[in-house]
Amino acid sequence: MKEPFINRMISLAERDPKLMFLTGDLGYGMVEPFVARFPDQFLNVGVAEQNMLGVATGLAMEGHTVFAYSIGNFCTFRCLEQIRNDASYHDANVKIVSMGGGFSYGGLGITHHATEDLAVLRALPGVKVVAPSGNWEAAEATEAVAKTPGTIYLRLEKSIAPESHTPNEVFTLGKGRTIRDGNDLAFICAGGILGEAMKAADALAEQGVRARVISLHTVKPIDTGIVLRAARECGGIITVEEHSIDGGLGSAVGEVLLDHGVPPKFFHRIALRAGFSSVVGSQAYLRAHYGLDAAAIKAVAKDYLRK
Repeated sequence: MKEPFINRMISLAERDPKLMFLTGDLGYGMVEPFVARFPDQFLNVGVAEQNMLGVATGLAMEGHTVFAYSIGNFCTFRCLEQIRNDASYHDANVKIVSMGGGFSYGGLGITHHATEDLAVLRALPGVKVVAPSGNWEAAEATEAVAKTPGTIYLRLEKSIAPESHTPNEVFTLGKGRTIRDGNDLAFICAGGILGEAMKAADALAEQGVRARVISLHTVKPIDTGIVLRAARECGGIITVEEHSIDGGLGSAVGEVLLDHGVPPKFFHRIALRAGFSSVVGSQAYLRAHYGLDAAAIKAVAKDYLRK
């Protein structure tokens, strides 16, 4: 998702001289085209993510729209205090951009596995949480995030779901997208793992099962309407996320269902249940290892449908 993100950032900077792009000493190959064209709108703060968020908040308080970019865990957990006390508390126009959600950097181990970020950022008052599934959503989300006031977390990753947008489709922050219709069950997903759910839906379709696939790219504020329609119209709901079972997308969807008193016929969360992801490997390997790939998703769906 790096390329659509930086291309849209260049487009935004052309239109808005108050836009600033900060990085924590990484992404050189990606940011070079931006720096070459807008050197006065770029700042490398070095390996100092906590300082980066403080600087970002200061710039935002002076009227800038600020994107602060780093690897998943580094721009979230390392500087959580600054996100909370500086950016969020002051409703600053700071956009925290995480590259490497979930198991994107799977080969680097637990320090680089961003599997608790949705839960942590979702808990902060006023912070919006966005996790696009593919290149089109990533580009459109970048635009929407830039135009939306306040502190926002944009979670990008290395995996990309197949493109599913229609001509002239409009991306709206806070509104989910129905990628595929069906009423036997619904897969509700956030992030690139949507691609695994789509594969599972394809395999189920060969057996006569029509699965609805929903991209809930905005985890907060959540689209209650699309969730409640799925509960009322489908045989059950399965949430799919590359994140801990605690506090992420599945928890958010469950809260909507309980708050509105609309229980689905069945409800299951597919997520990391093993605690910390102590295994090292590629993103695809870790998905298979922890039961987050298409085969595992299909198996869970078949089991519930049999019951």
